[in-house]
Amino acid sequence: MSTTSIIWIIVGCALVTWLPRIVPFIFVRNVKLPEVVLKWLSFIPICILSALVVENLLDTNGSFVTLDWPVFAAFIPTVIVAIWTKSLSTTVIVGVISMAVIRFFV
Repeated sequence: MSTTSIIWIIVGCALVTWLPRIVPFIFVRNVKLPEVVLKWLSFIPICILSALVVENLLDTNGSFVTLDWPVFAAFIPTVIVAIWTKSLSTTVIVGVISMAVIRFFV
């Protein structure tokens, strides 16, 4: 592959990644969305976060779906800190440290 081909591939990948994220904002910028749509959109971040958390809590390597106990052990203090502090950075730090400590000892 030549350098020109690689550059065109990078530009194409950037456009494919950028367009679906930016184009909706361009179309909706001057439109007043109904209240029901805004309420529906407000649930998307928590749904995505919940899906990511639940996916990591479950272990699907065997023939049964089981709880991934080390991840669950790190999840408990992280959730407690998240509810208590309501700080994203503190929650992330506690989660990373919890998982690091568990992986160090397990």
